[in-house]
Order: sequence, then structure tokens, then C-alpha cells
Amino acid sequence: MSTFTPTEMMTVAAARALSNDDVCFVGIGAPSAACNLARLTHAPDITLIYESGTIGTAPTVLPLSIGDGELCDTALNTVSVPEMFRYWLQGGRITVGFLGGAQLDRFGNINTTVVGDYDKPKVRLPGGGGAPEIAISCGEIFITMKQSTRGFVEKLDFITSLGHGKGGSDRADHGVHTKGPTRLITDLAVWETDPQTKEFTVTSLHPGASRKDVEDTVGWPAKFADHVIETPAPSAEELQVLRDLHARTKAAHEGQ
Repeated sequence: MSTFTPTEMMTVAAARALSNDDVCFVGIGAPSAACNLARLTHAPDITLIYESGTIGTAPTVLPLSIGDGELCDTALNTVSVPEMFRYWLQGGRITVGFLGGAQLDRFGNINTTVVGDYDKPKVRLPGGGGAPEIAISCGEIFITMKQSTRGFVEKLDFITSLGHGKGGSDRADHGVHTKGPTRLITDLAVWETDPQTKEFTVTSLHPGASRKDVEDTVGWPAKFADHVIETPAPSAEELQVLRDLHARTKAAHEGQ
């Protein structure tokens, strides 16, 4: 069996969540790696959309930001940002939004604004960008993040992007009728949203990860499904394609 890192397992598991028919709004970083791995393996016809207005983009290397020229150069079409958000996103034409964050709570609410008090924060983060609109307008949301008590917190310092609010019907009570976060893929496990409480619940543990590993890296009492399976390990093809993608990206960004 091939050896792989927890980050590789996370990226592969996240990529598998996507299908060939998806129209996916892609966040930069871990979501971008997962979405492009899906495109290069089992979902060649997936439509990847980035916030800068690129539609059907097929980058050969991972973008540094939404403004990376690689996205526009390889896209089927590029539209203005207002058209992207008003017509494509708010028009309900995007099936999946793939997001990350600095802080996350058990109901899928995301913070990318500040750590600490808003007026005098310990850390001022990049901000929401398009994520708040992505979080409420896409058909459903997948989130990918590495687990840590620093990032997986009981209470967010600031809610940048709405998940399920306080849980239960809170999202719908605010007039938001898309599904919201349905899946969380980490370096340890796959979590899915409980149909009633809307709390993330572990449904699959990655090879080598234990329940204690999961419990020790979240700031809330972790919940597990009645039947937790083991995530299938990455295939040789998935690992090779992912590693080649990262190698090309590294070489391009270092000017080689």
C-alpha cells in the first residue's frame, strides 16, 4: 500500500465528494486542491468557478489567489464579478460551494474575519471575500480544514459565513433555504450534518485516525454516527495526480 500524509488523505476525500455533474464555486487553498484533483481524476466534466468570474476553468497549477492569471487563461469564459454573483451565484446556478476557514463551529458557521475582540483583535484575518454569499446561495456547502482546537471552536469570535446558525431550523428561520454545510472533510475524518440538529457528526475515520484523535482536536464534544466506517485509502492514481499537481504548482510559483 502506498504511504500518504494526513493532508493528502484530506484532499483525496474532499475530491471524492464532488461529481462530474457539479458546478462548483471554489475557494482558494485546500478547496482548490480538492476540486482540481476531482477534475483531473473521476470528474473531468465538473465546472469549476472562481470568485473572479472565471467559468469552467482548468488550471494546470493551483492558483495563488482568485486573481491568478492561470484561472482566466484556462477558463471557458470570464464574466464580470457582478454577473458572477448576481446571475450565477444568487441565481441558483451553482450546486456546490467548497470553502475553508480560520475558525469553524459544530454547526458549520465559518470565521475568516478576526480572532479575538472585533475592535482589538489578536489577529485580523483576510475577511469574507465572496464566502458569505457562497455560503447562503450555493445548493450545498462542503468545508475542508485541518482539525485543531485553535480552528475548531465552541464559539466563533465572529461569524463571517453562515452555516446552520444555532442549529436545527435556525438557517431557514433566517430566510436561507439552501442546504448549507452538508459535509466537512478534515485530515482525520469525514463529518456529515445531522438531519435534525444540523450538528456535524463523524461518519468516517481516515486510516490510522482514532476517535480520541478527533475528540482531542475539536473544541466541542464530538459526535459520532452509530456506524462509523474507515475512509478508503487514496489510490495510487489519486496520489500520483495530486503530487504531480503540487509539483507543477511549486515549480511554477518558484519561477522554474
